[in-house]
Amino acid sequence: MPDSSPSRLADLPTPSLVVERSVFDSNLATMDAMLPGPRLRPHAKAFKSTSIAARLHADGHTGFCCATPREVEGLVAAGLTDDLLLANESLDVARLGALSDDAQITVAVDSDITLDAAIAGGVRSILVDVDVGLPRCGCDVADAGRLADKARASGLEVRGVMGYEGHLMMVTDTAKQAALVEASMATLLQAAEAVGGDIVSGGGTGTCITNTWCTEIQAGSYMLLDTDYAKQQLPFEISLNILATVISVSPKGWIVADAGLKSHGMDHGNPTWEHGDVFIMSDEHVTLQPHTLSDWSVGDRIRLLPAHVDPTVAKHEAMWLVDGDDVVDRWAVDLRHW
Repeated sequence: MPDSSPSRLADLPTPSLVVERSVFDSNLATMDAMLPGPRLRPHAKAFKSTSIAARLHADGHTGFCCATPREVEGLVAAGLTDDLLLANESLDVARLGALSDDAQITVAVDSDITLDAAIAGGVRSILVDVDVGLPRCGCDVADAGRLADKARASGLEVRGVMGYEGHLMMVTDTAKQAALVEASMATLLQAAEAVGGDIVSGGGTGTCITNTWCTEIQAGSYMLLDTDYAKQQLPFEISLNILATVISVSPKGWIVADAGLKSHGMDHGNPTWEHGDVFIMSDEHVTLQPHTLSDWSVGDRIRLLPAHVDPTVAKHEAMWLVDGDDVVDRWAVDLRHW
């Protein structure tokens, strides 16, 4: 970290993303034991940082999942070129085809149009994306083999199939989730028989334990986590907080800090504060009702726990790795945008 960077938590500008090193390291070690090496294809959309990706690569997770062409380009620029998957349909893939001499790049396709874009764009390998129950992308299982045949006839390598059971990530009953995931993956395995290839890719943080059918799991949120995933029976803890400063105290019973809507992903609801309730979220402000008003003064620092880690990270330029009150590293969020 440059000498000019903040060295103490109190020196950080707010709002800032801070990551507790001990919890982050523990989350990584736990996942490494569960899904070592290529069994895990970390999803860069969750952390959007080549610094974190380099750490995961050093731990043996050399393949990465991406949600945007920008994430693929950034990982290539960082030299993390072993095996990059754009696990999302895109017509903007010629920019990735141009990098095919520099990296192993695979894209997901679920239609003739997205496959034609890959062919025309110079992409060399694909996964056939199959609908396994989430109302989003994915072809019908009956069409998967035809798309694979067309891809091979056009000179592309068909590496296998992909299917994301995102609709099952927040099923809290483990036995029920396992049964639902099994049914979802039966569809994907049926497609895999028709498509061929070695890869059956799917899963995420929420199903990383119950999905035992995929050859690789596309988890990313586990290392930072959020309050939504913390409701699950997962062996991970929240390592990411939003650091904010108290800027006003009202005798009517509330305090205000400088971390509002523009610093939080809000699609899963309000952040959480361990010392009270989140009352109002507005553009630059969060209004909080503390358990004990007299405990708080203007200038105090607070920590908020995000409800959805991925879009929260994408709103910031950096994360700060901390050990107690010491700032030990700055990780640029350099894979944002598209």
